[in-house]
Amino acid sequence: MAKALIVYASRAGATQKIADLIAEGIRIGGSEAKVVNVTGVKKETDLDGYDGYLFGSPTYHGEMMQGMKTMLFLAEKTGLEGKVGGSFGAFGWSGEAPGRIFDTMKNILKMDMVSGPLRLKSAALGGGPQMAQDYGREIGKKLSTS
Repeated sequence: MAKALIVYASRAGATQKIADLIAEGIRIGGSEAKVVNVTGVKKETDLDGYDGYLFGSPTYHGEMMQGMKTMLFLAEKTGLEGKVGGSFGAFGWSGEAPGRIFDTMKNILKMDMVSGPLRLKSAALGGGPQMAQDYGREIGKKLSTS
């Protein structure tokens, strides 16, 4: 069974809720999903053993949170090339963080990314739960064909 690691940074809990909903979508598709706060990723080996990776951060002052930036530098050393990937995050105004994470995963880490980043104002608004679960299902499908 394919396994995905979902690493999130969150200030107020919105990005964590999105991560949990994505995990549900992955599990519905028959794969395993583990959700971890970025503070739980301390060394390269914390990223070992997964077939897919999703990284998420809210946009704060136009940027991703520092913990996610640090974790992405760590991820460069772990050999994620060719692994399935996706990015996500909550935002209030501008929402750049998920796109920046996506571009880093695609262009620097050379991962096999899904269609694009998932950007939600909230996991609870405007179809957010369904969109997050659907994103997880998309990851799950890609995992099953990789």
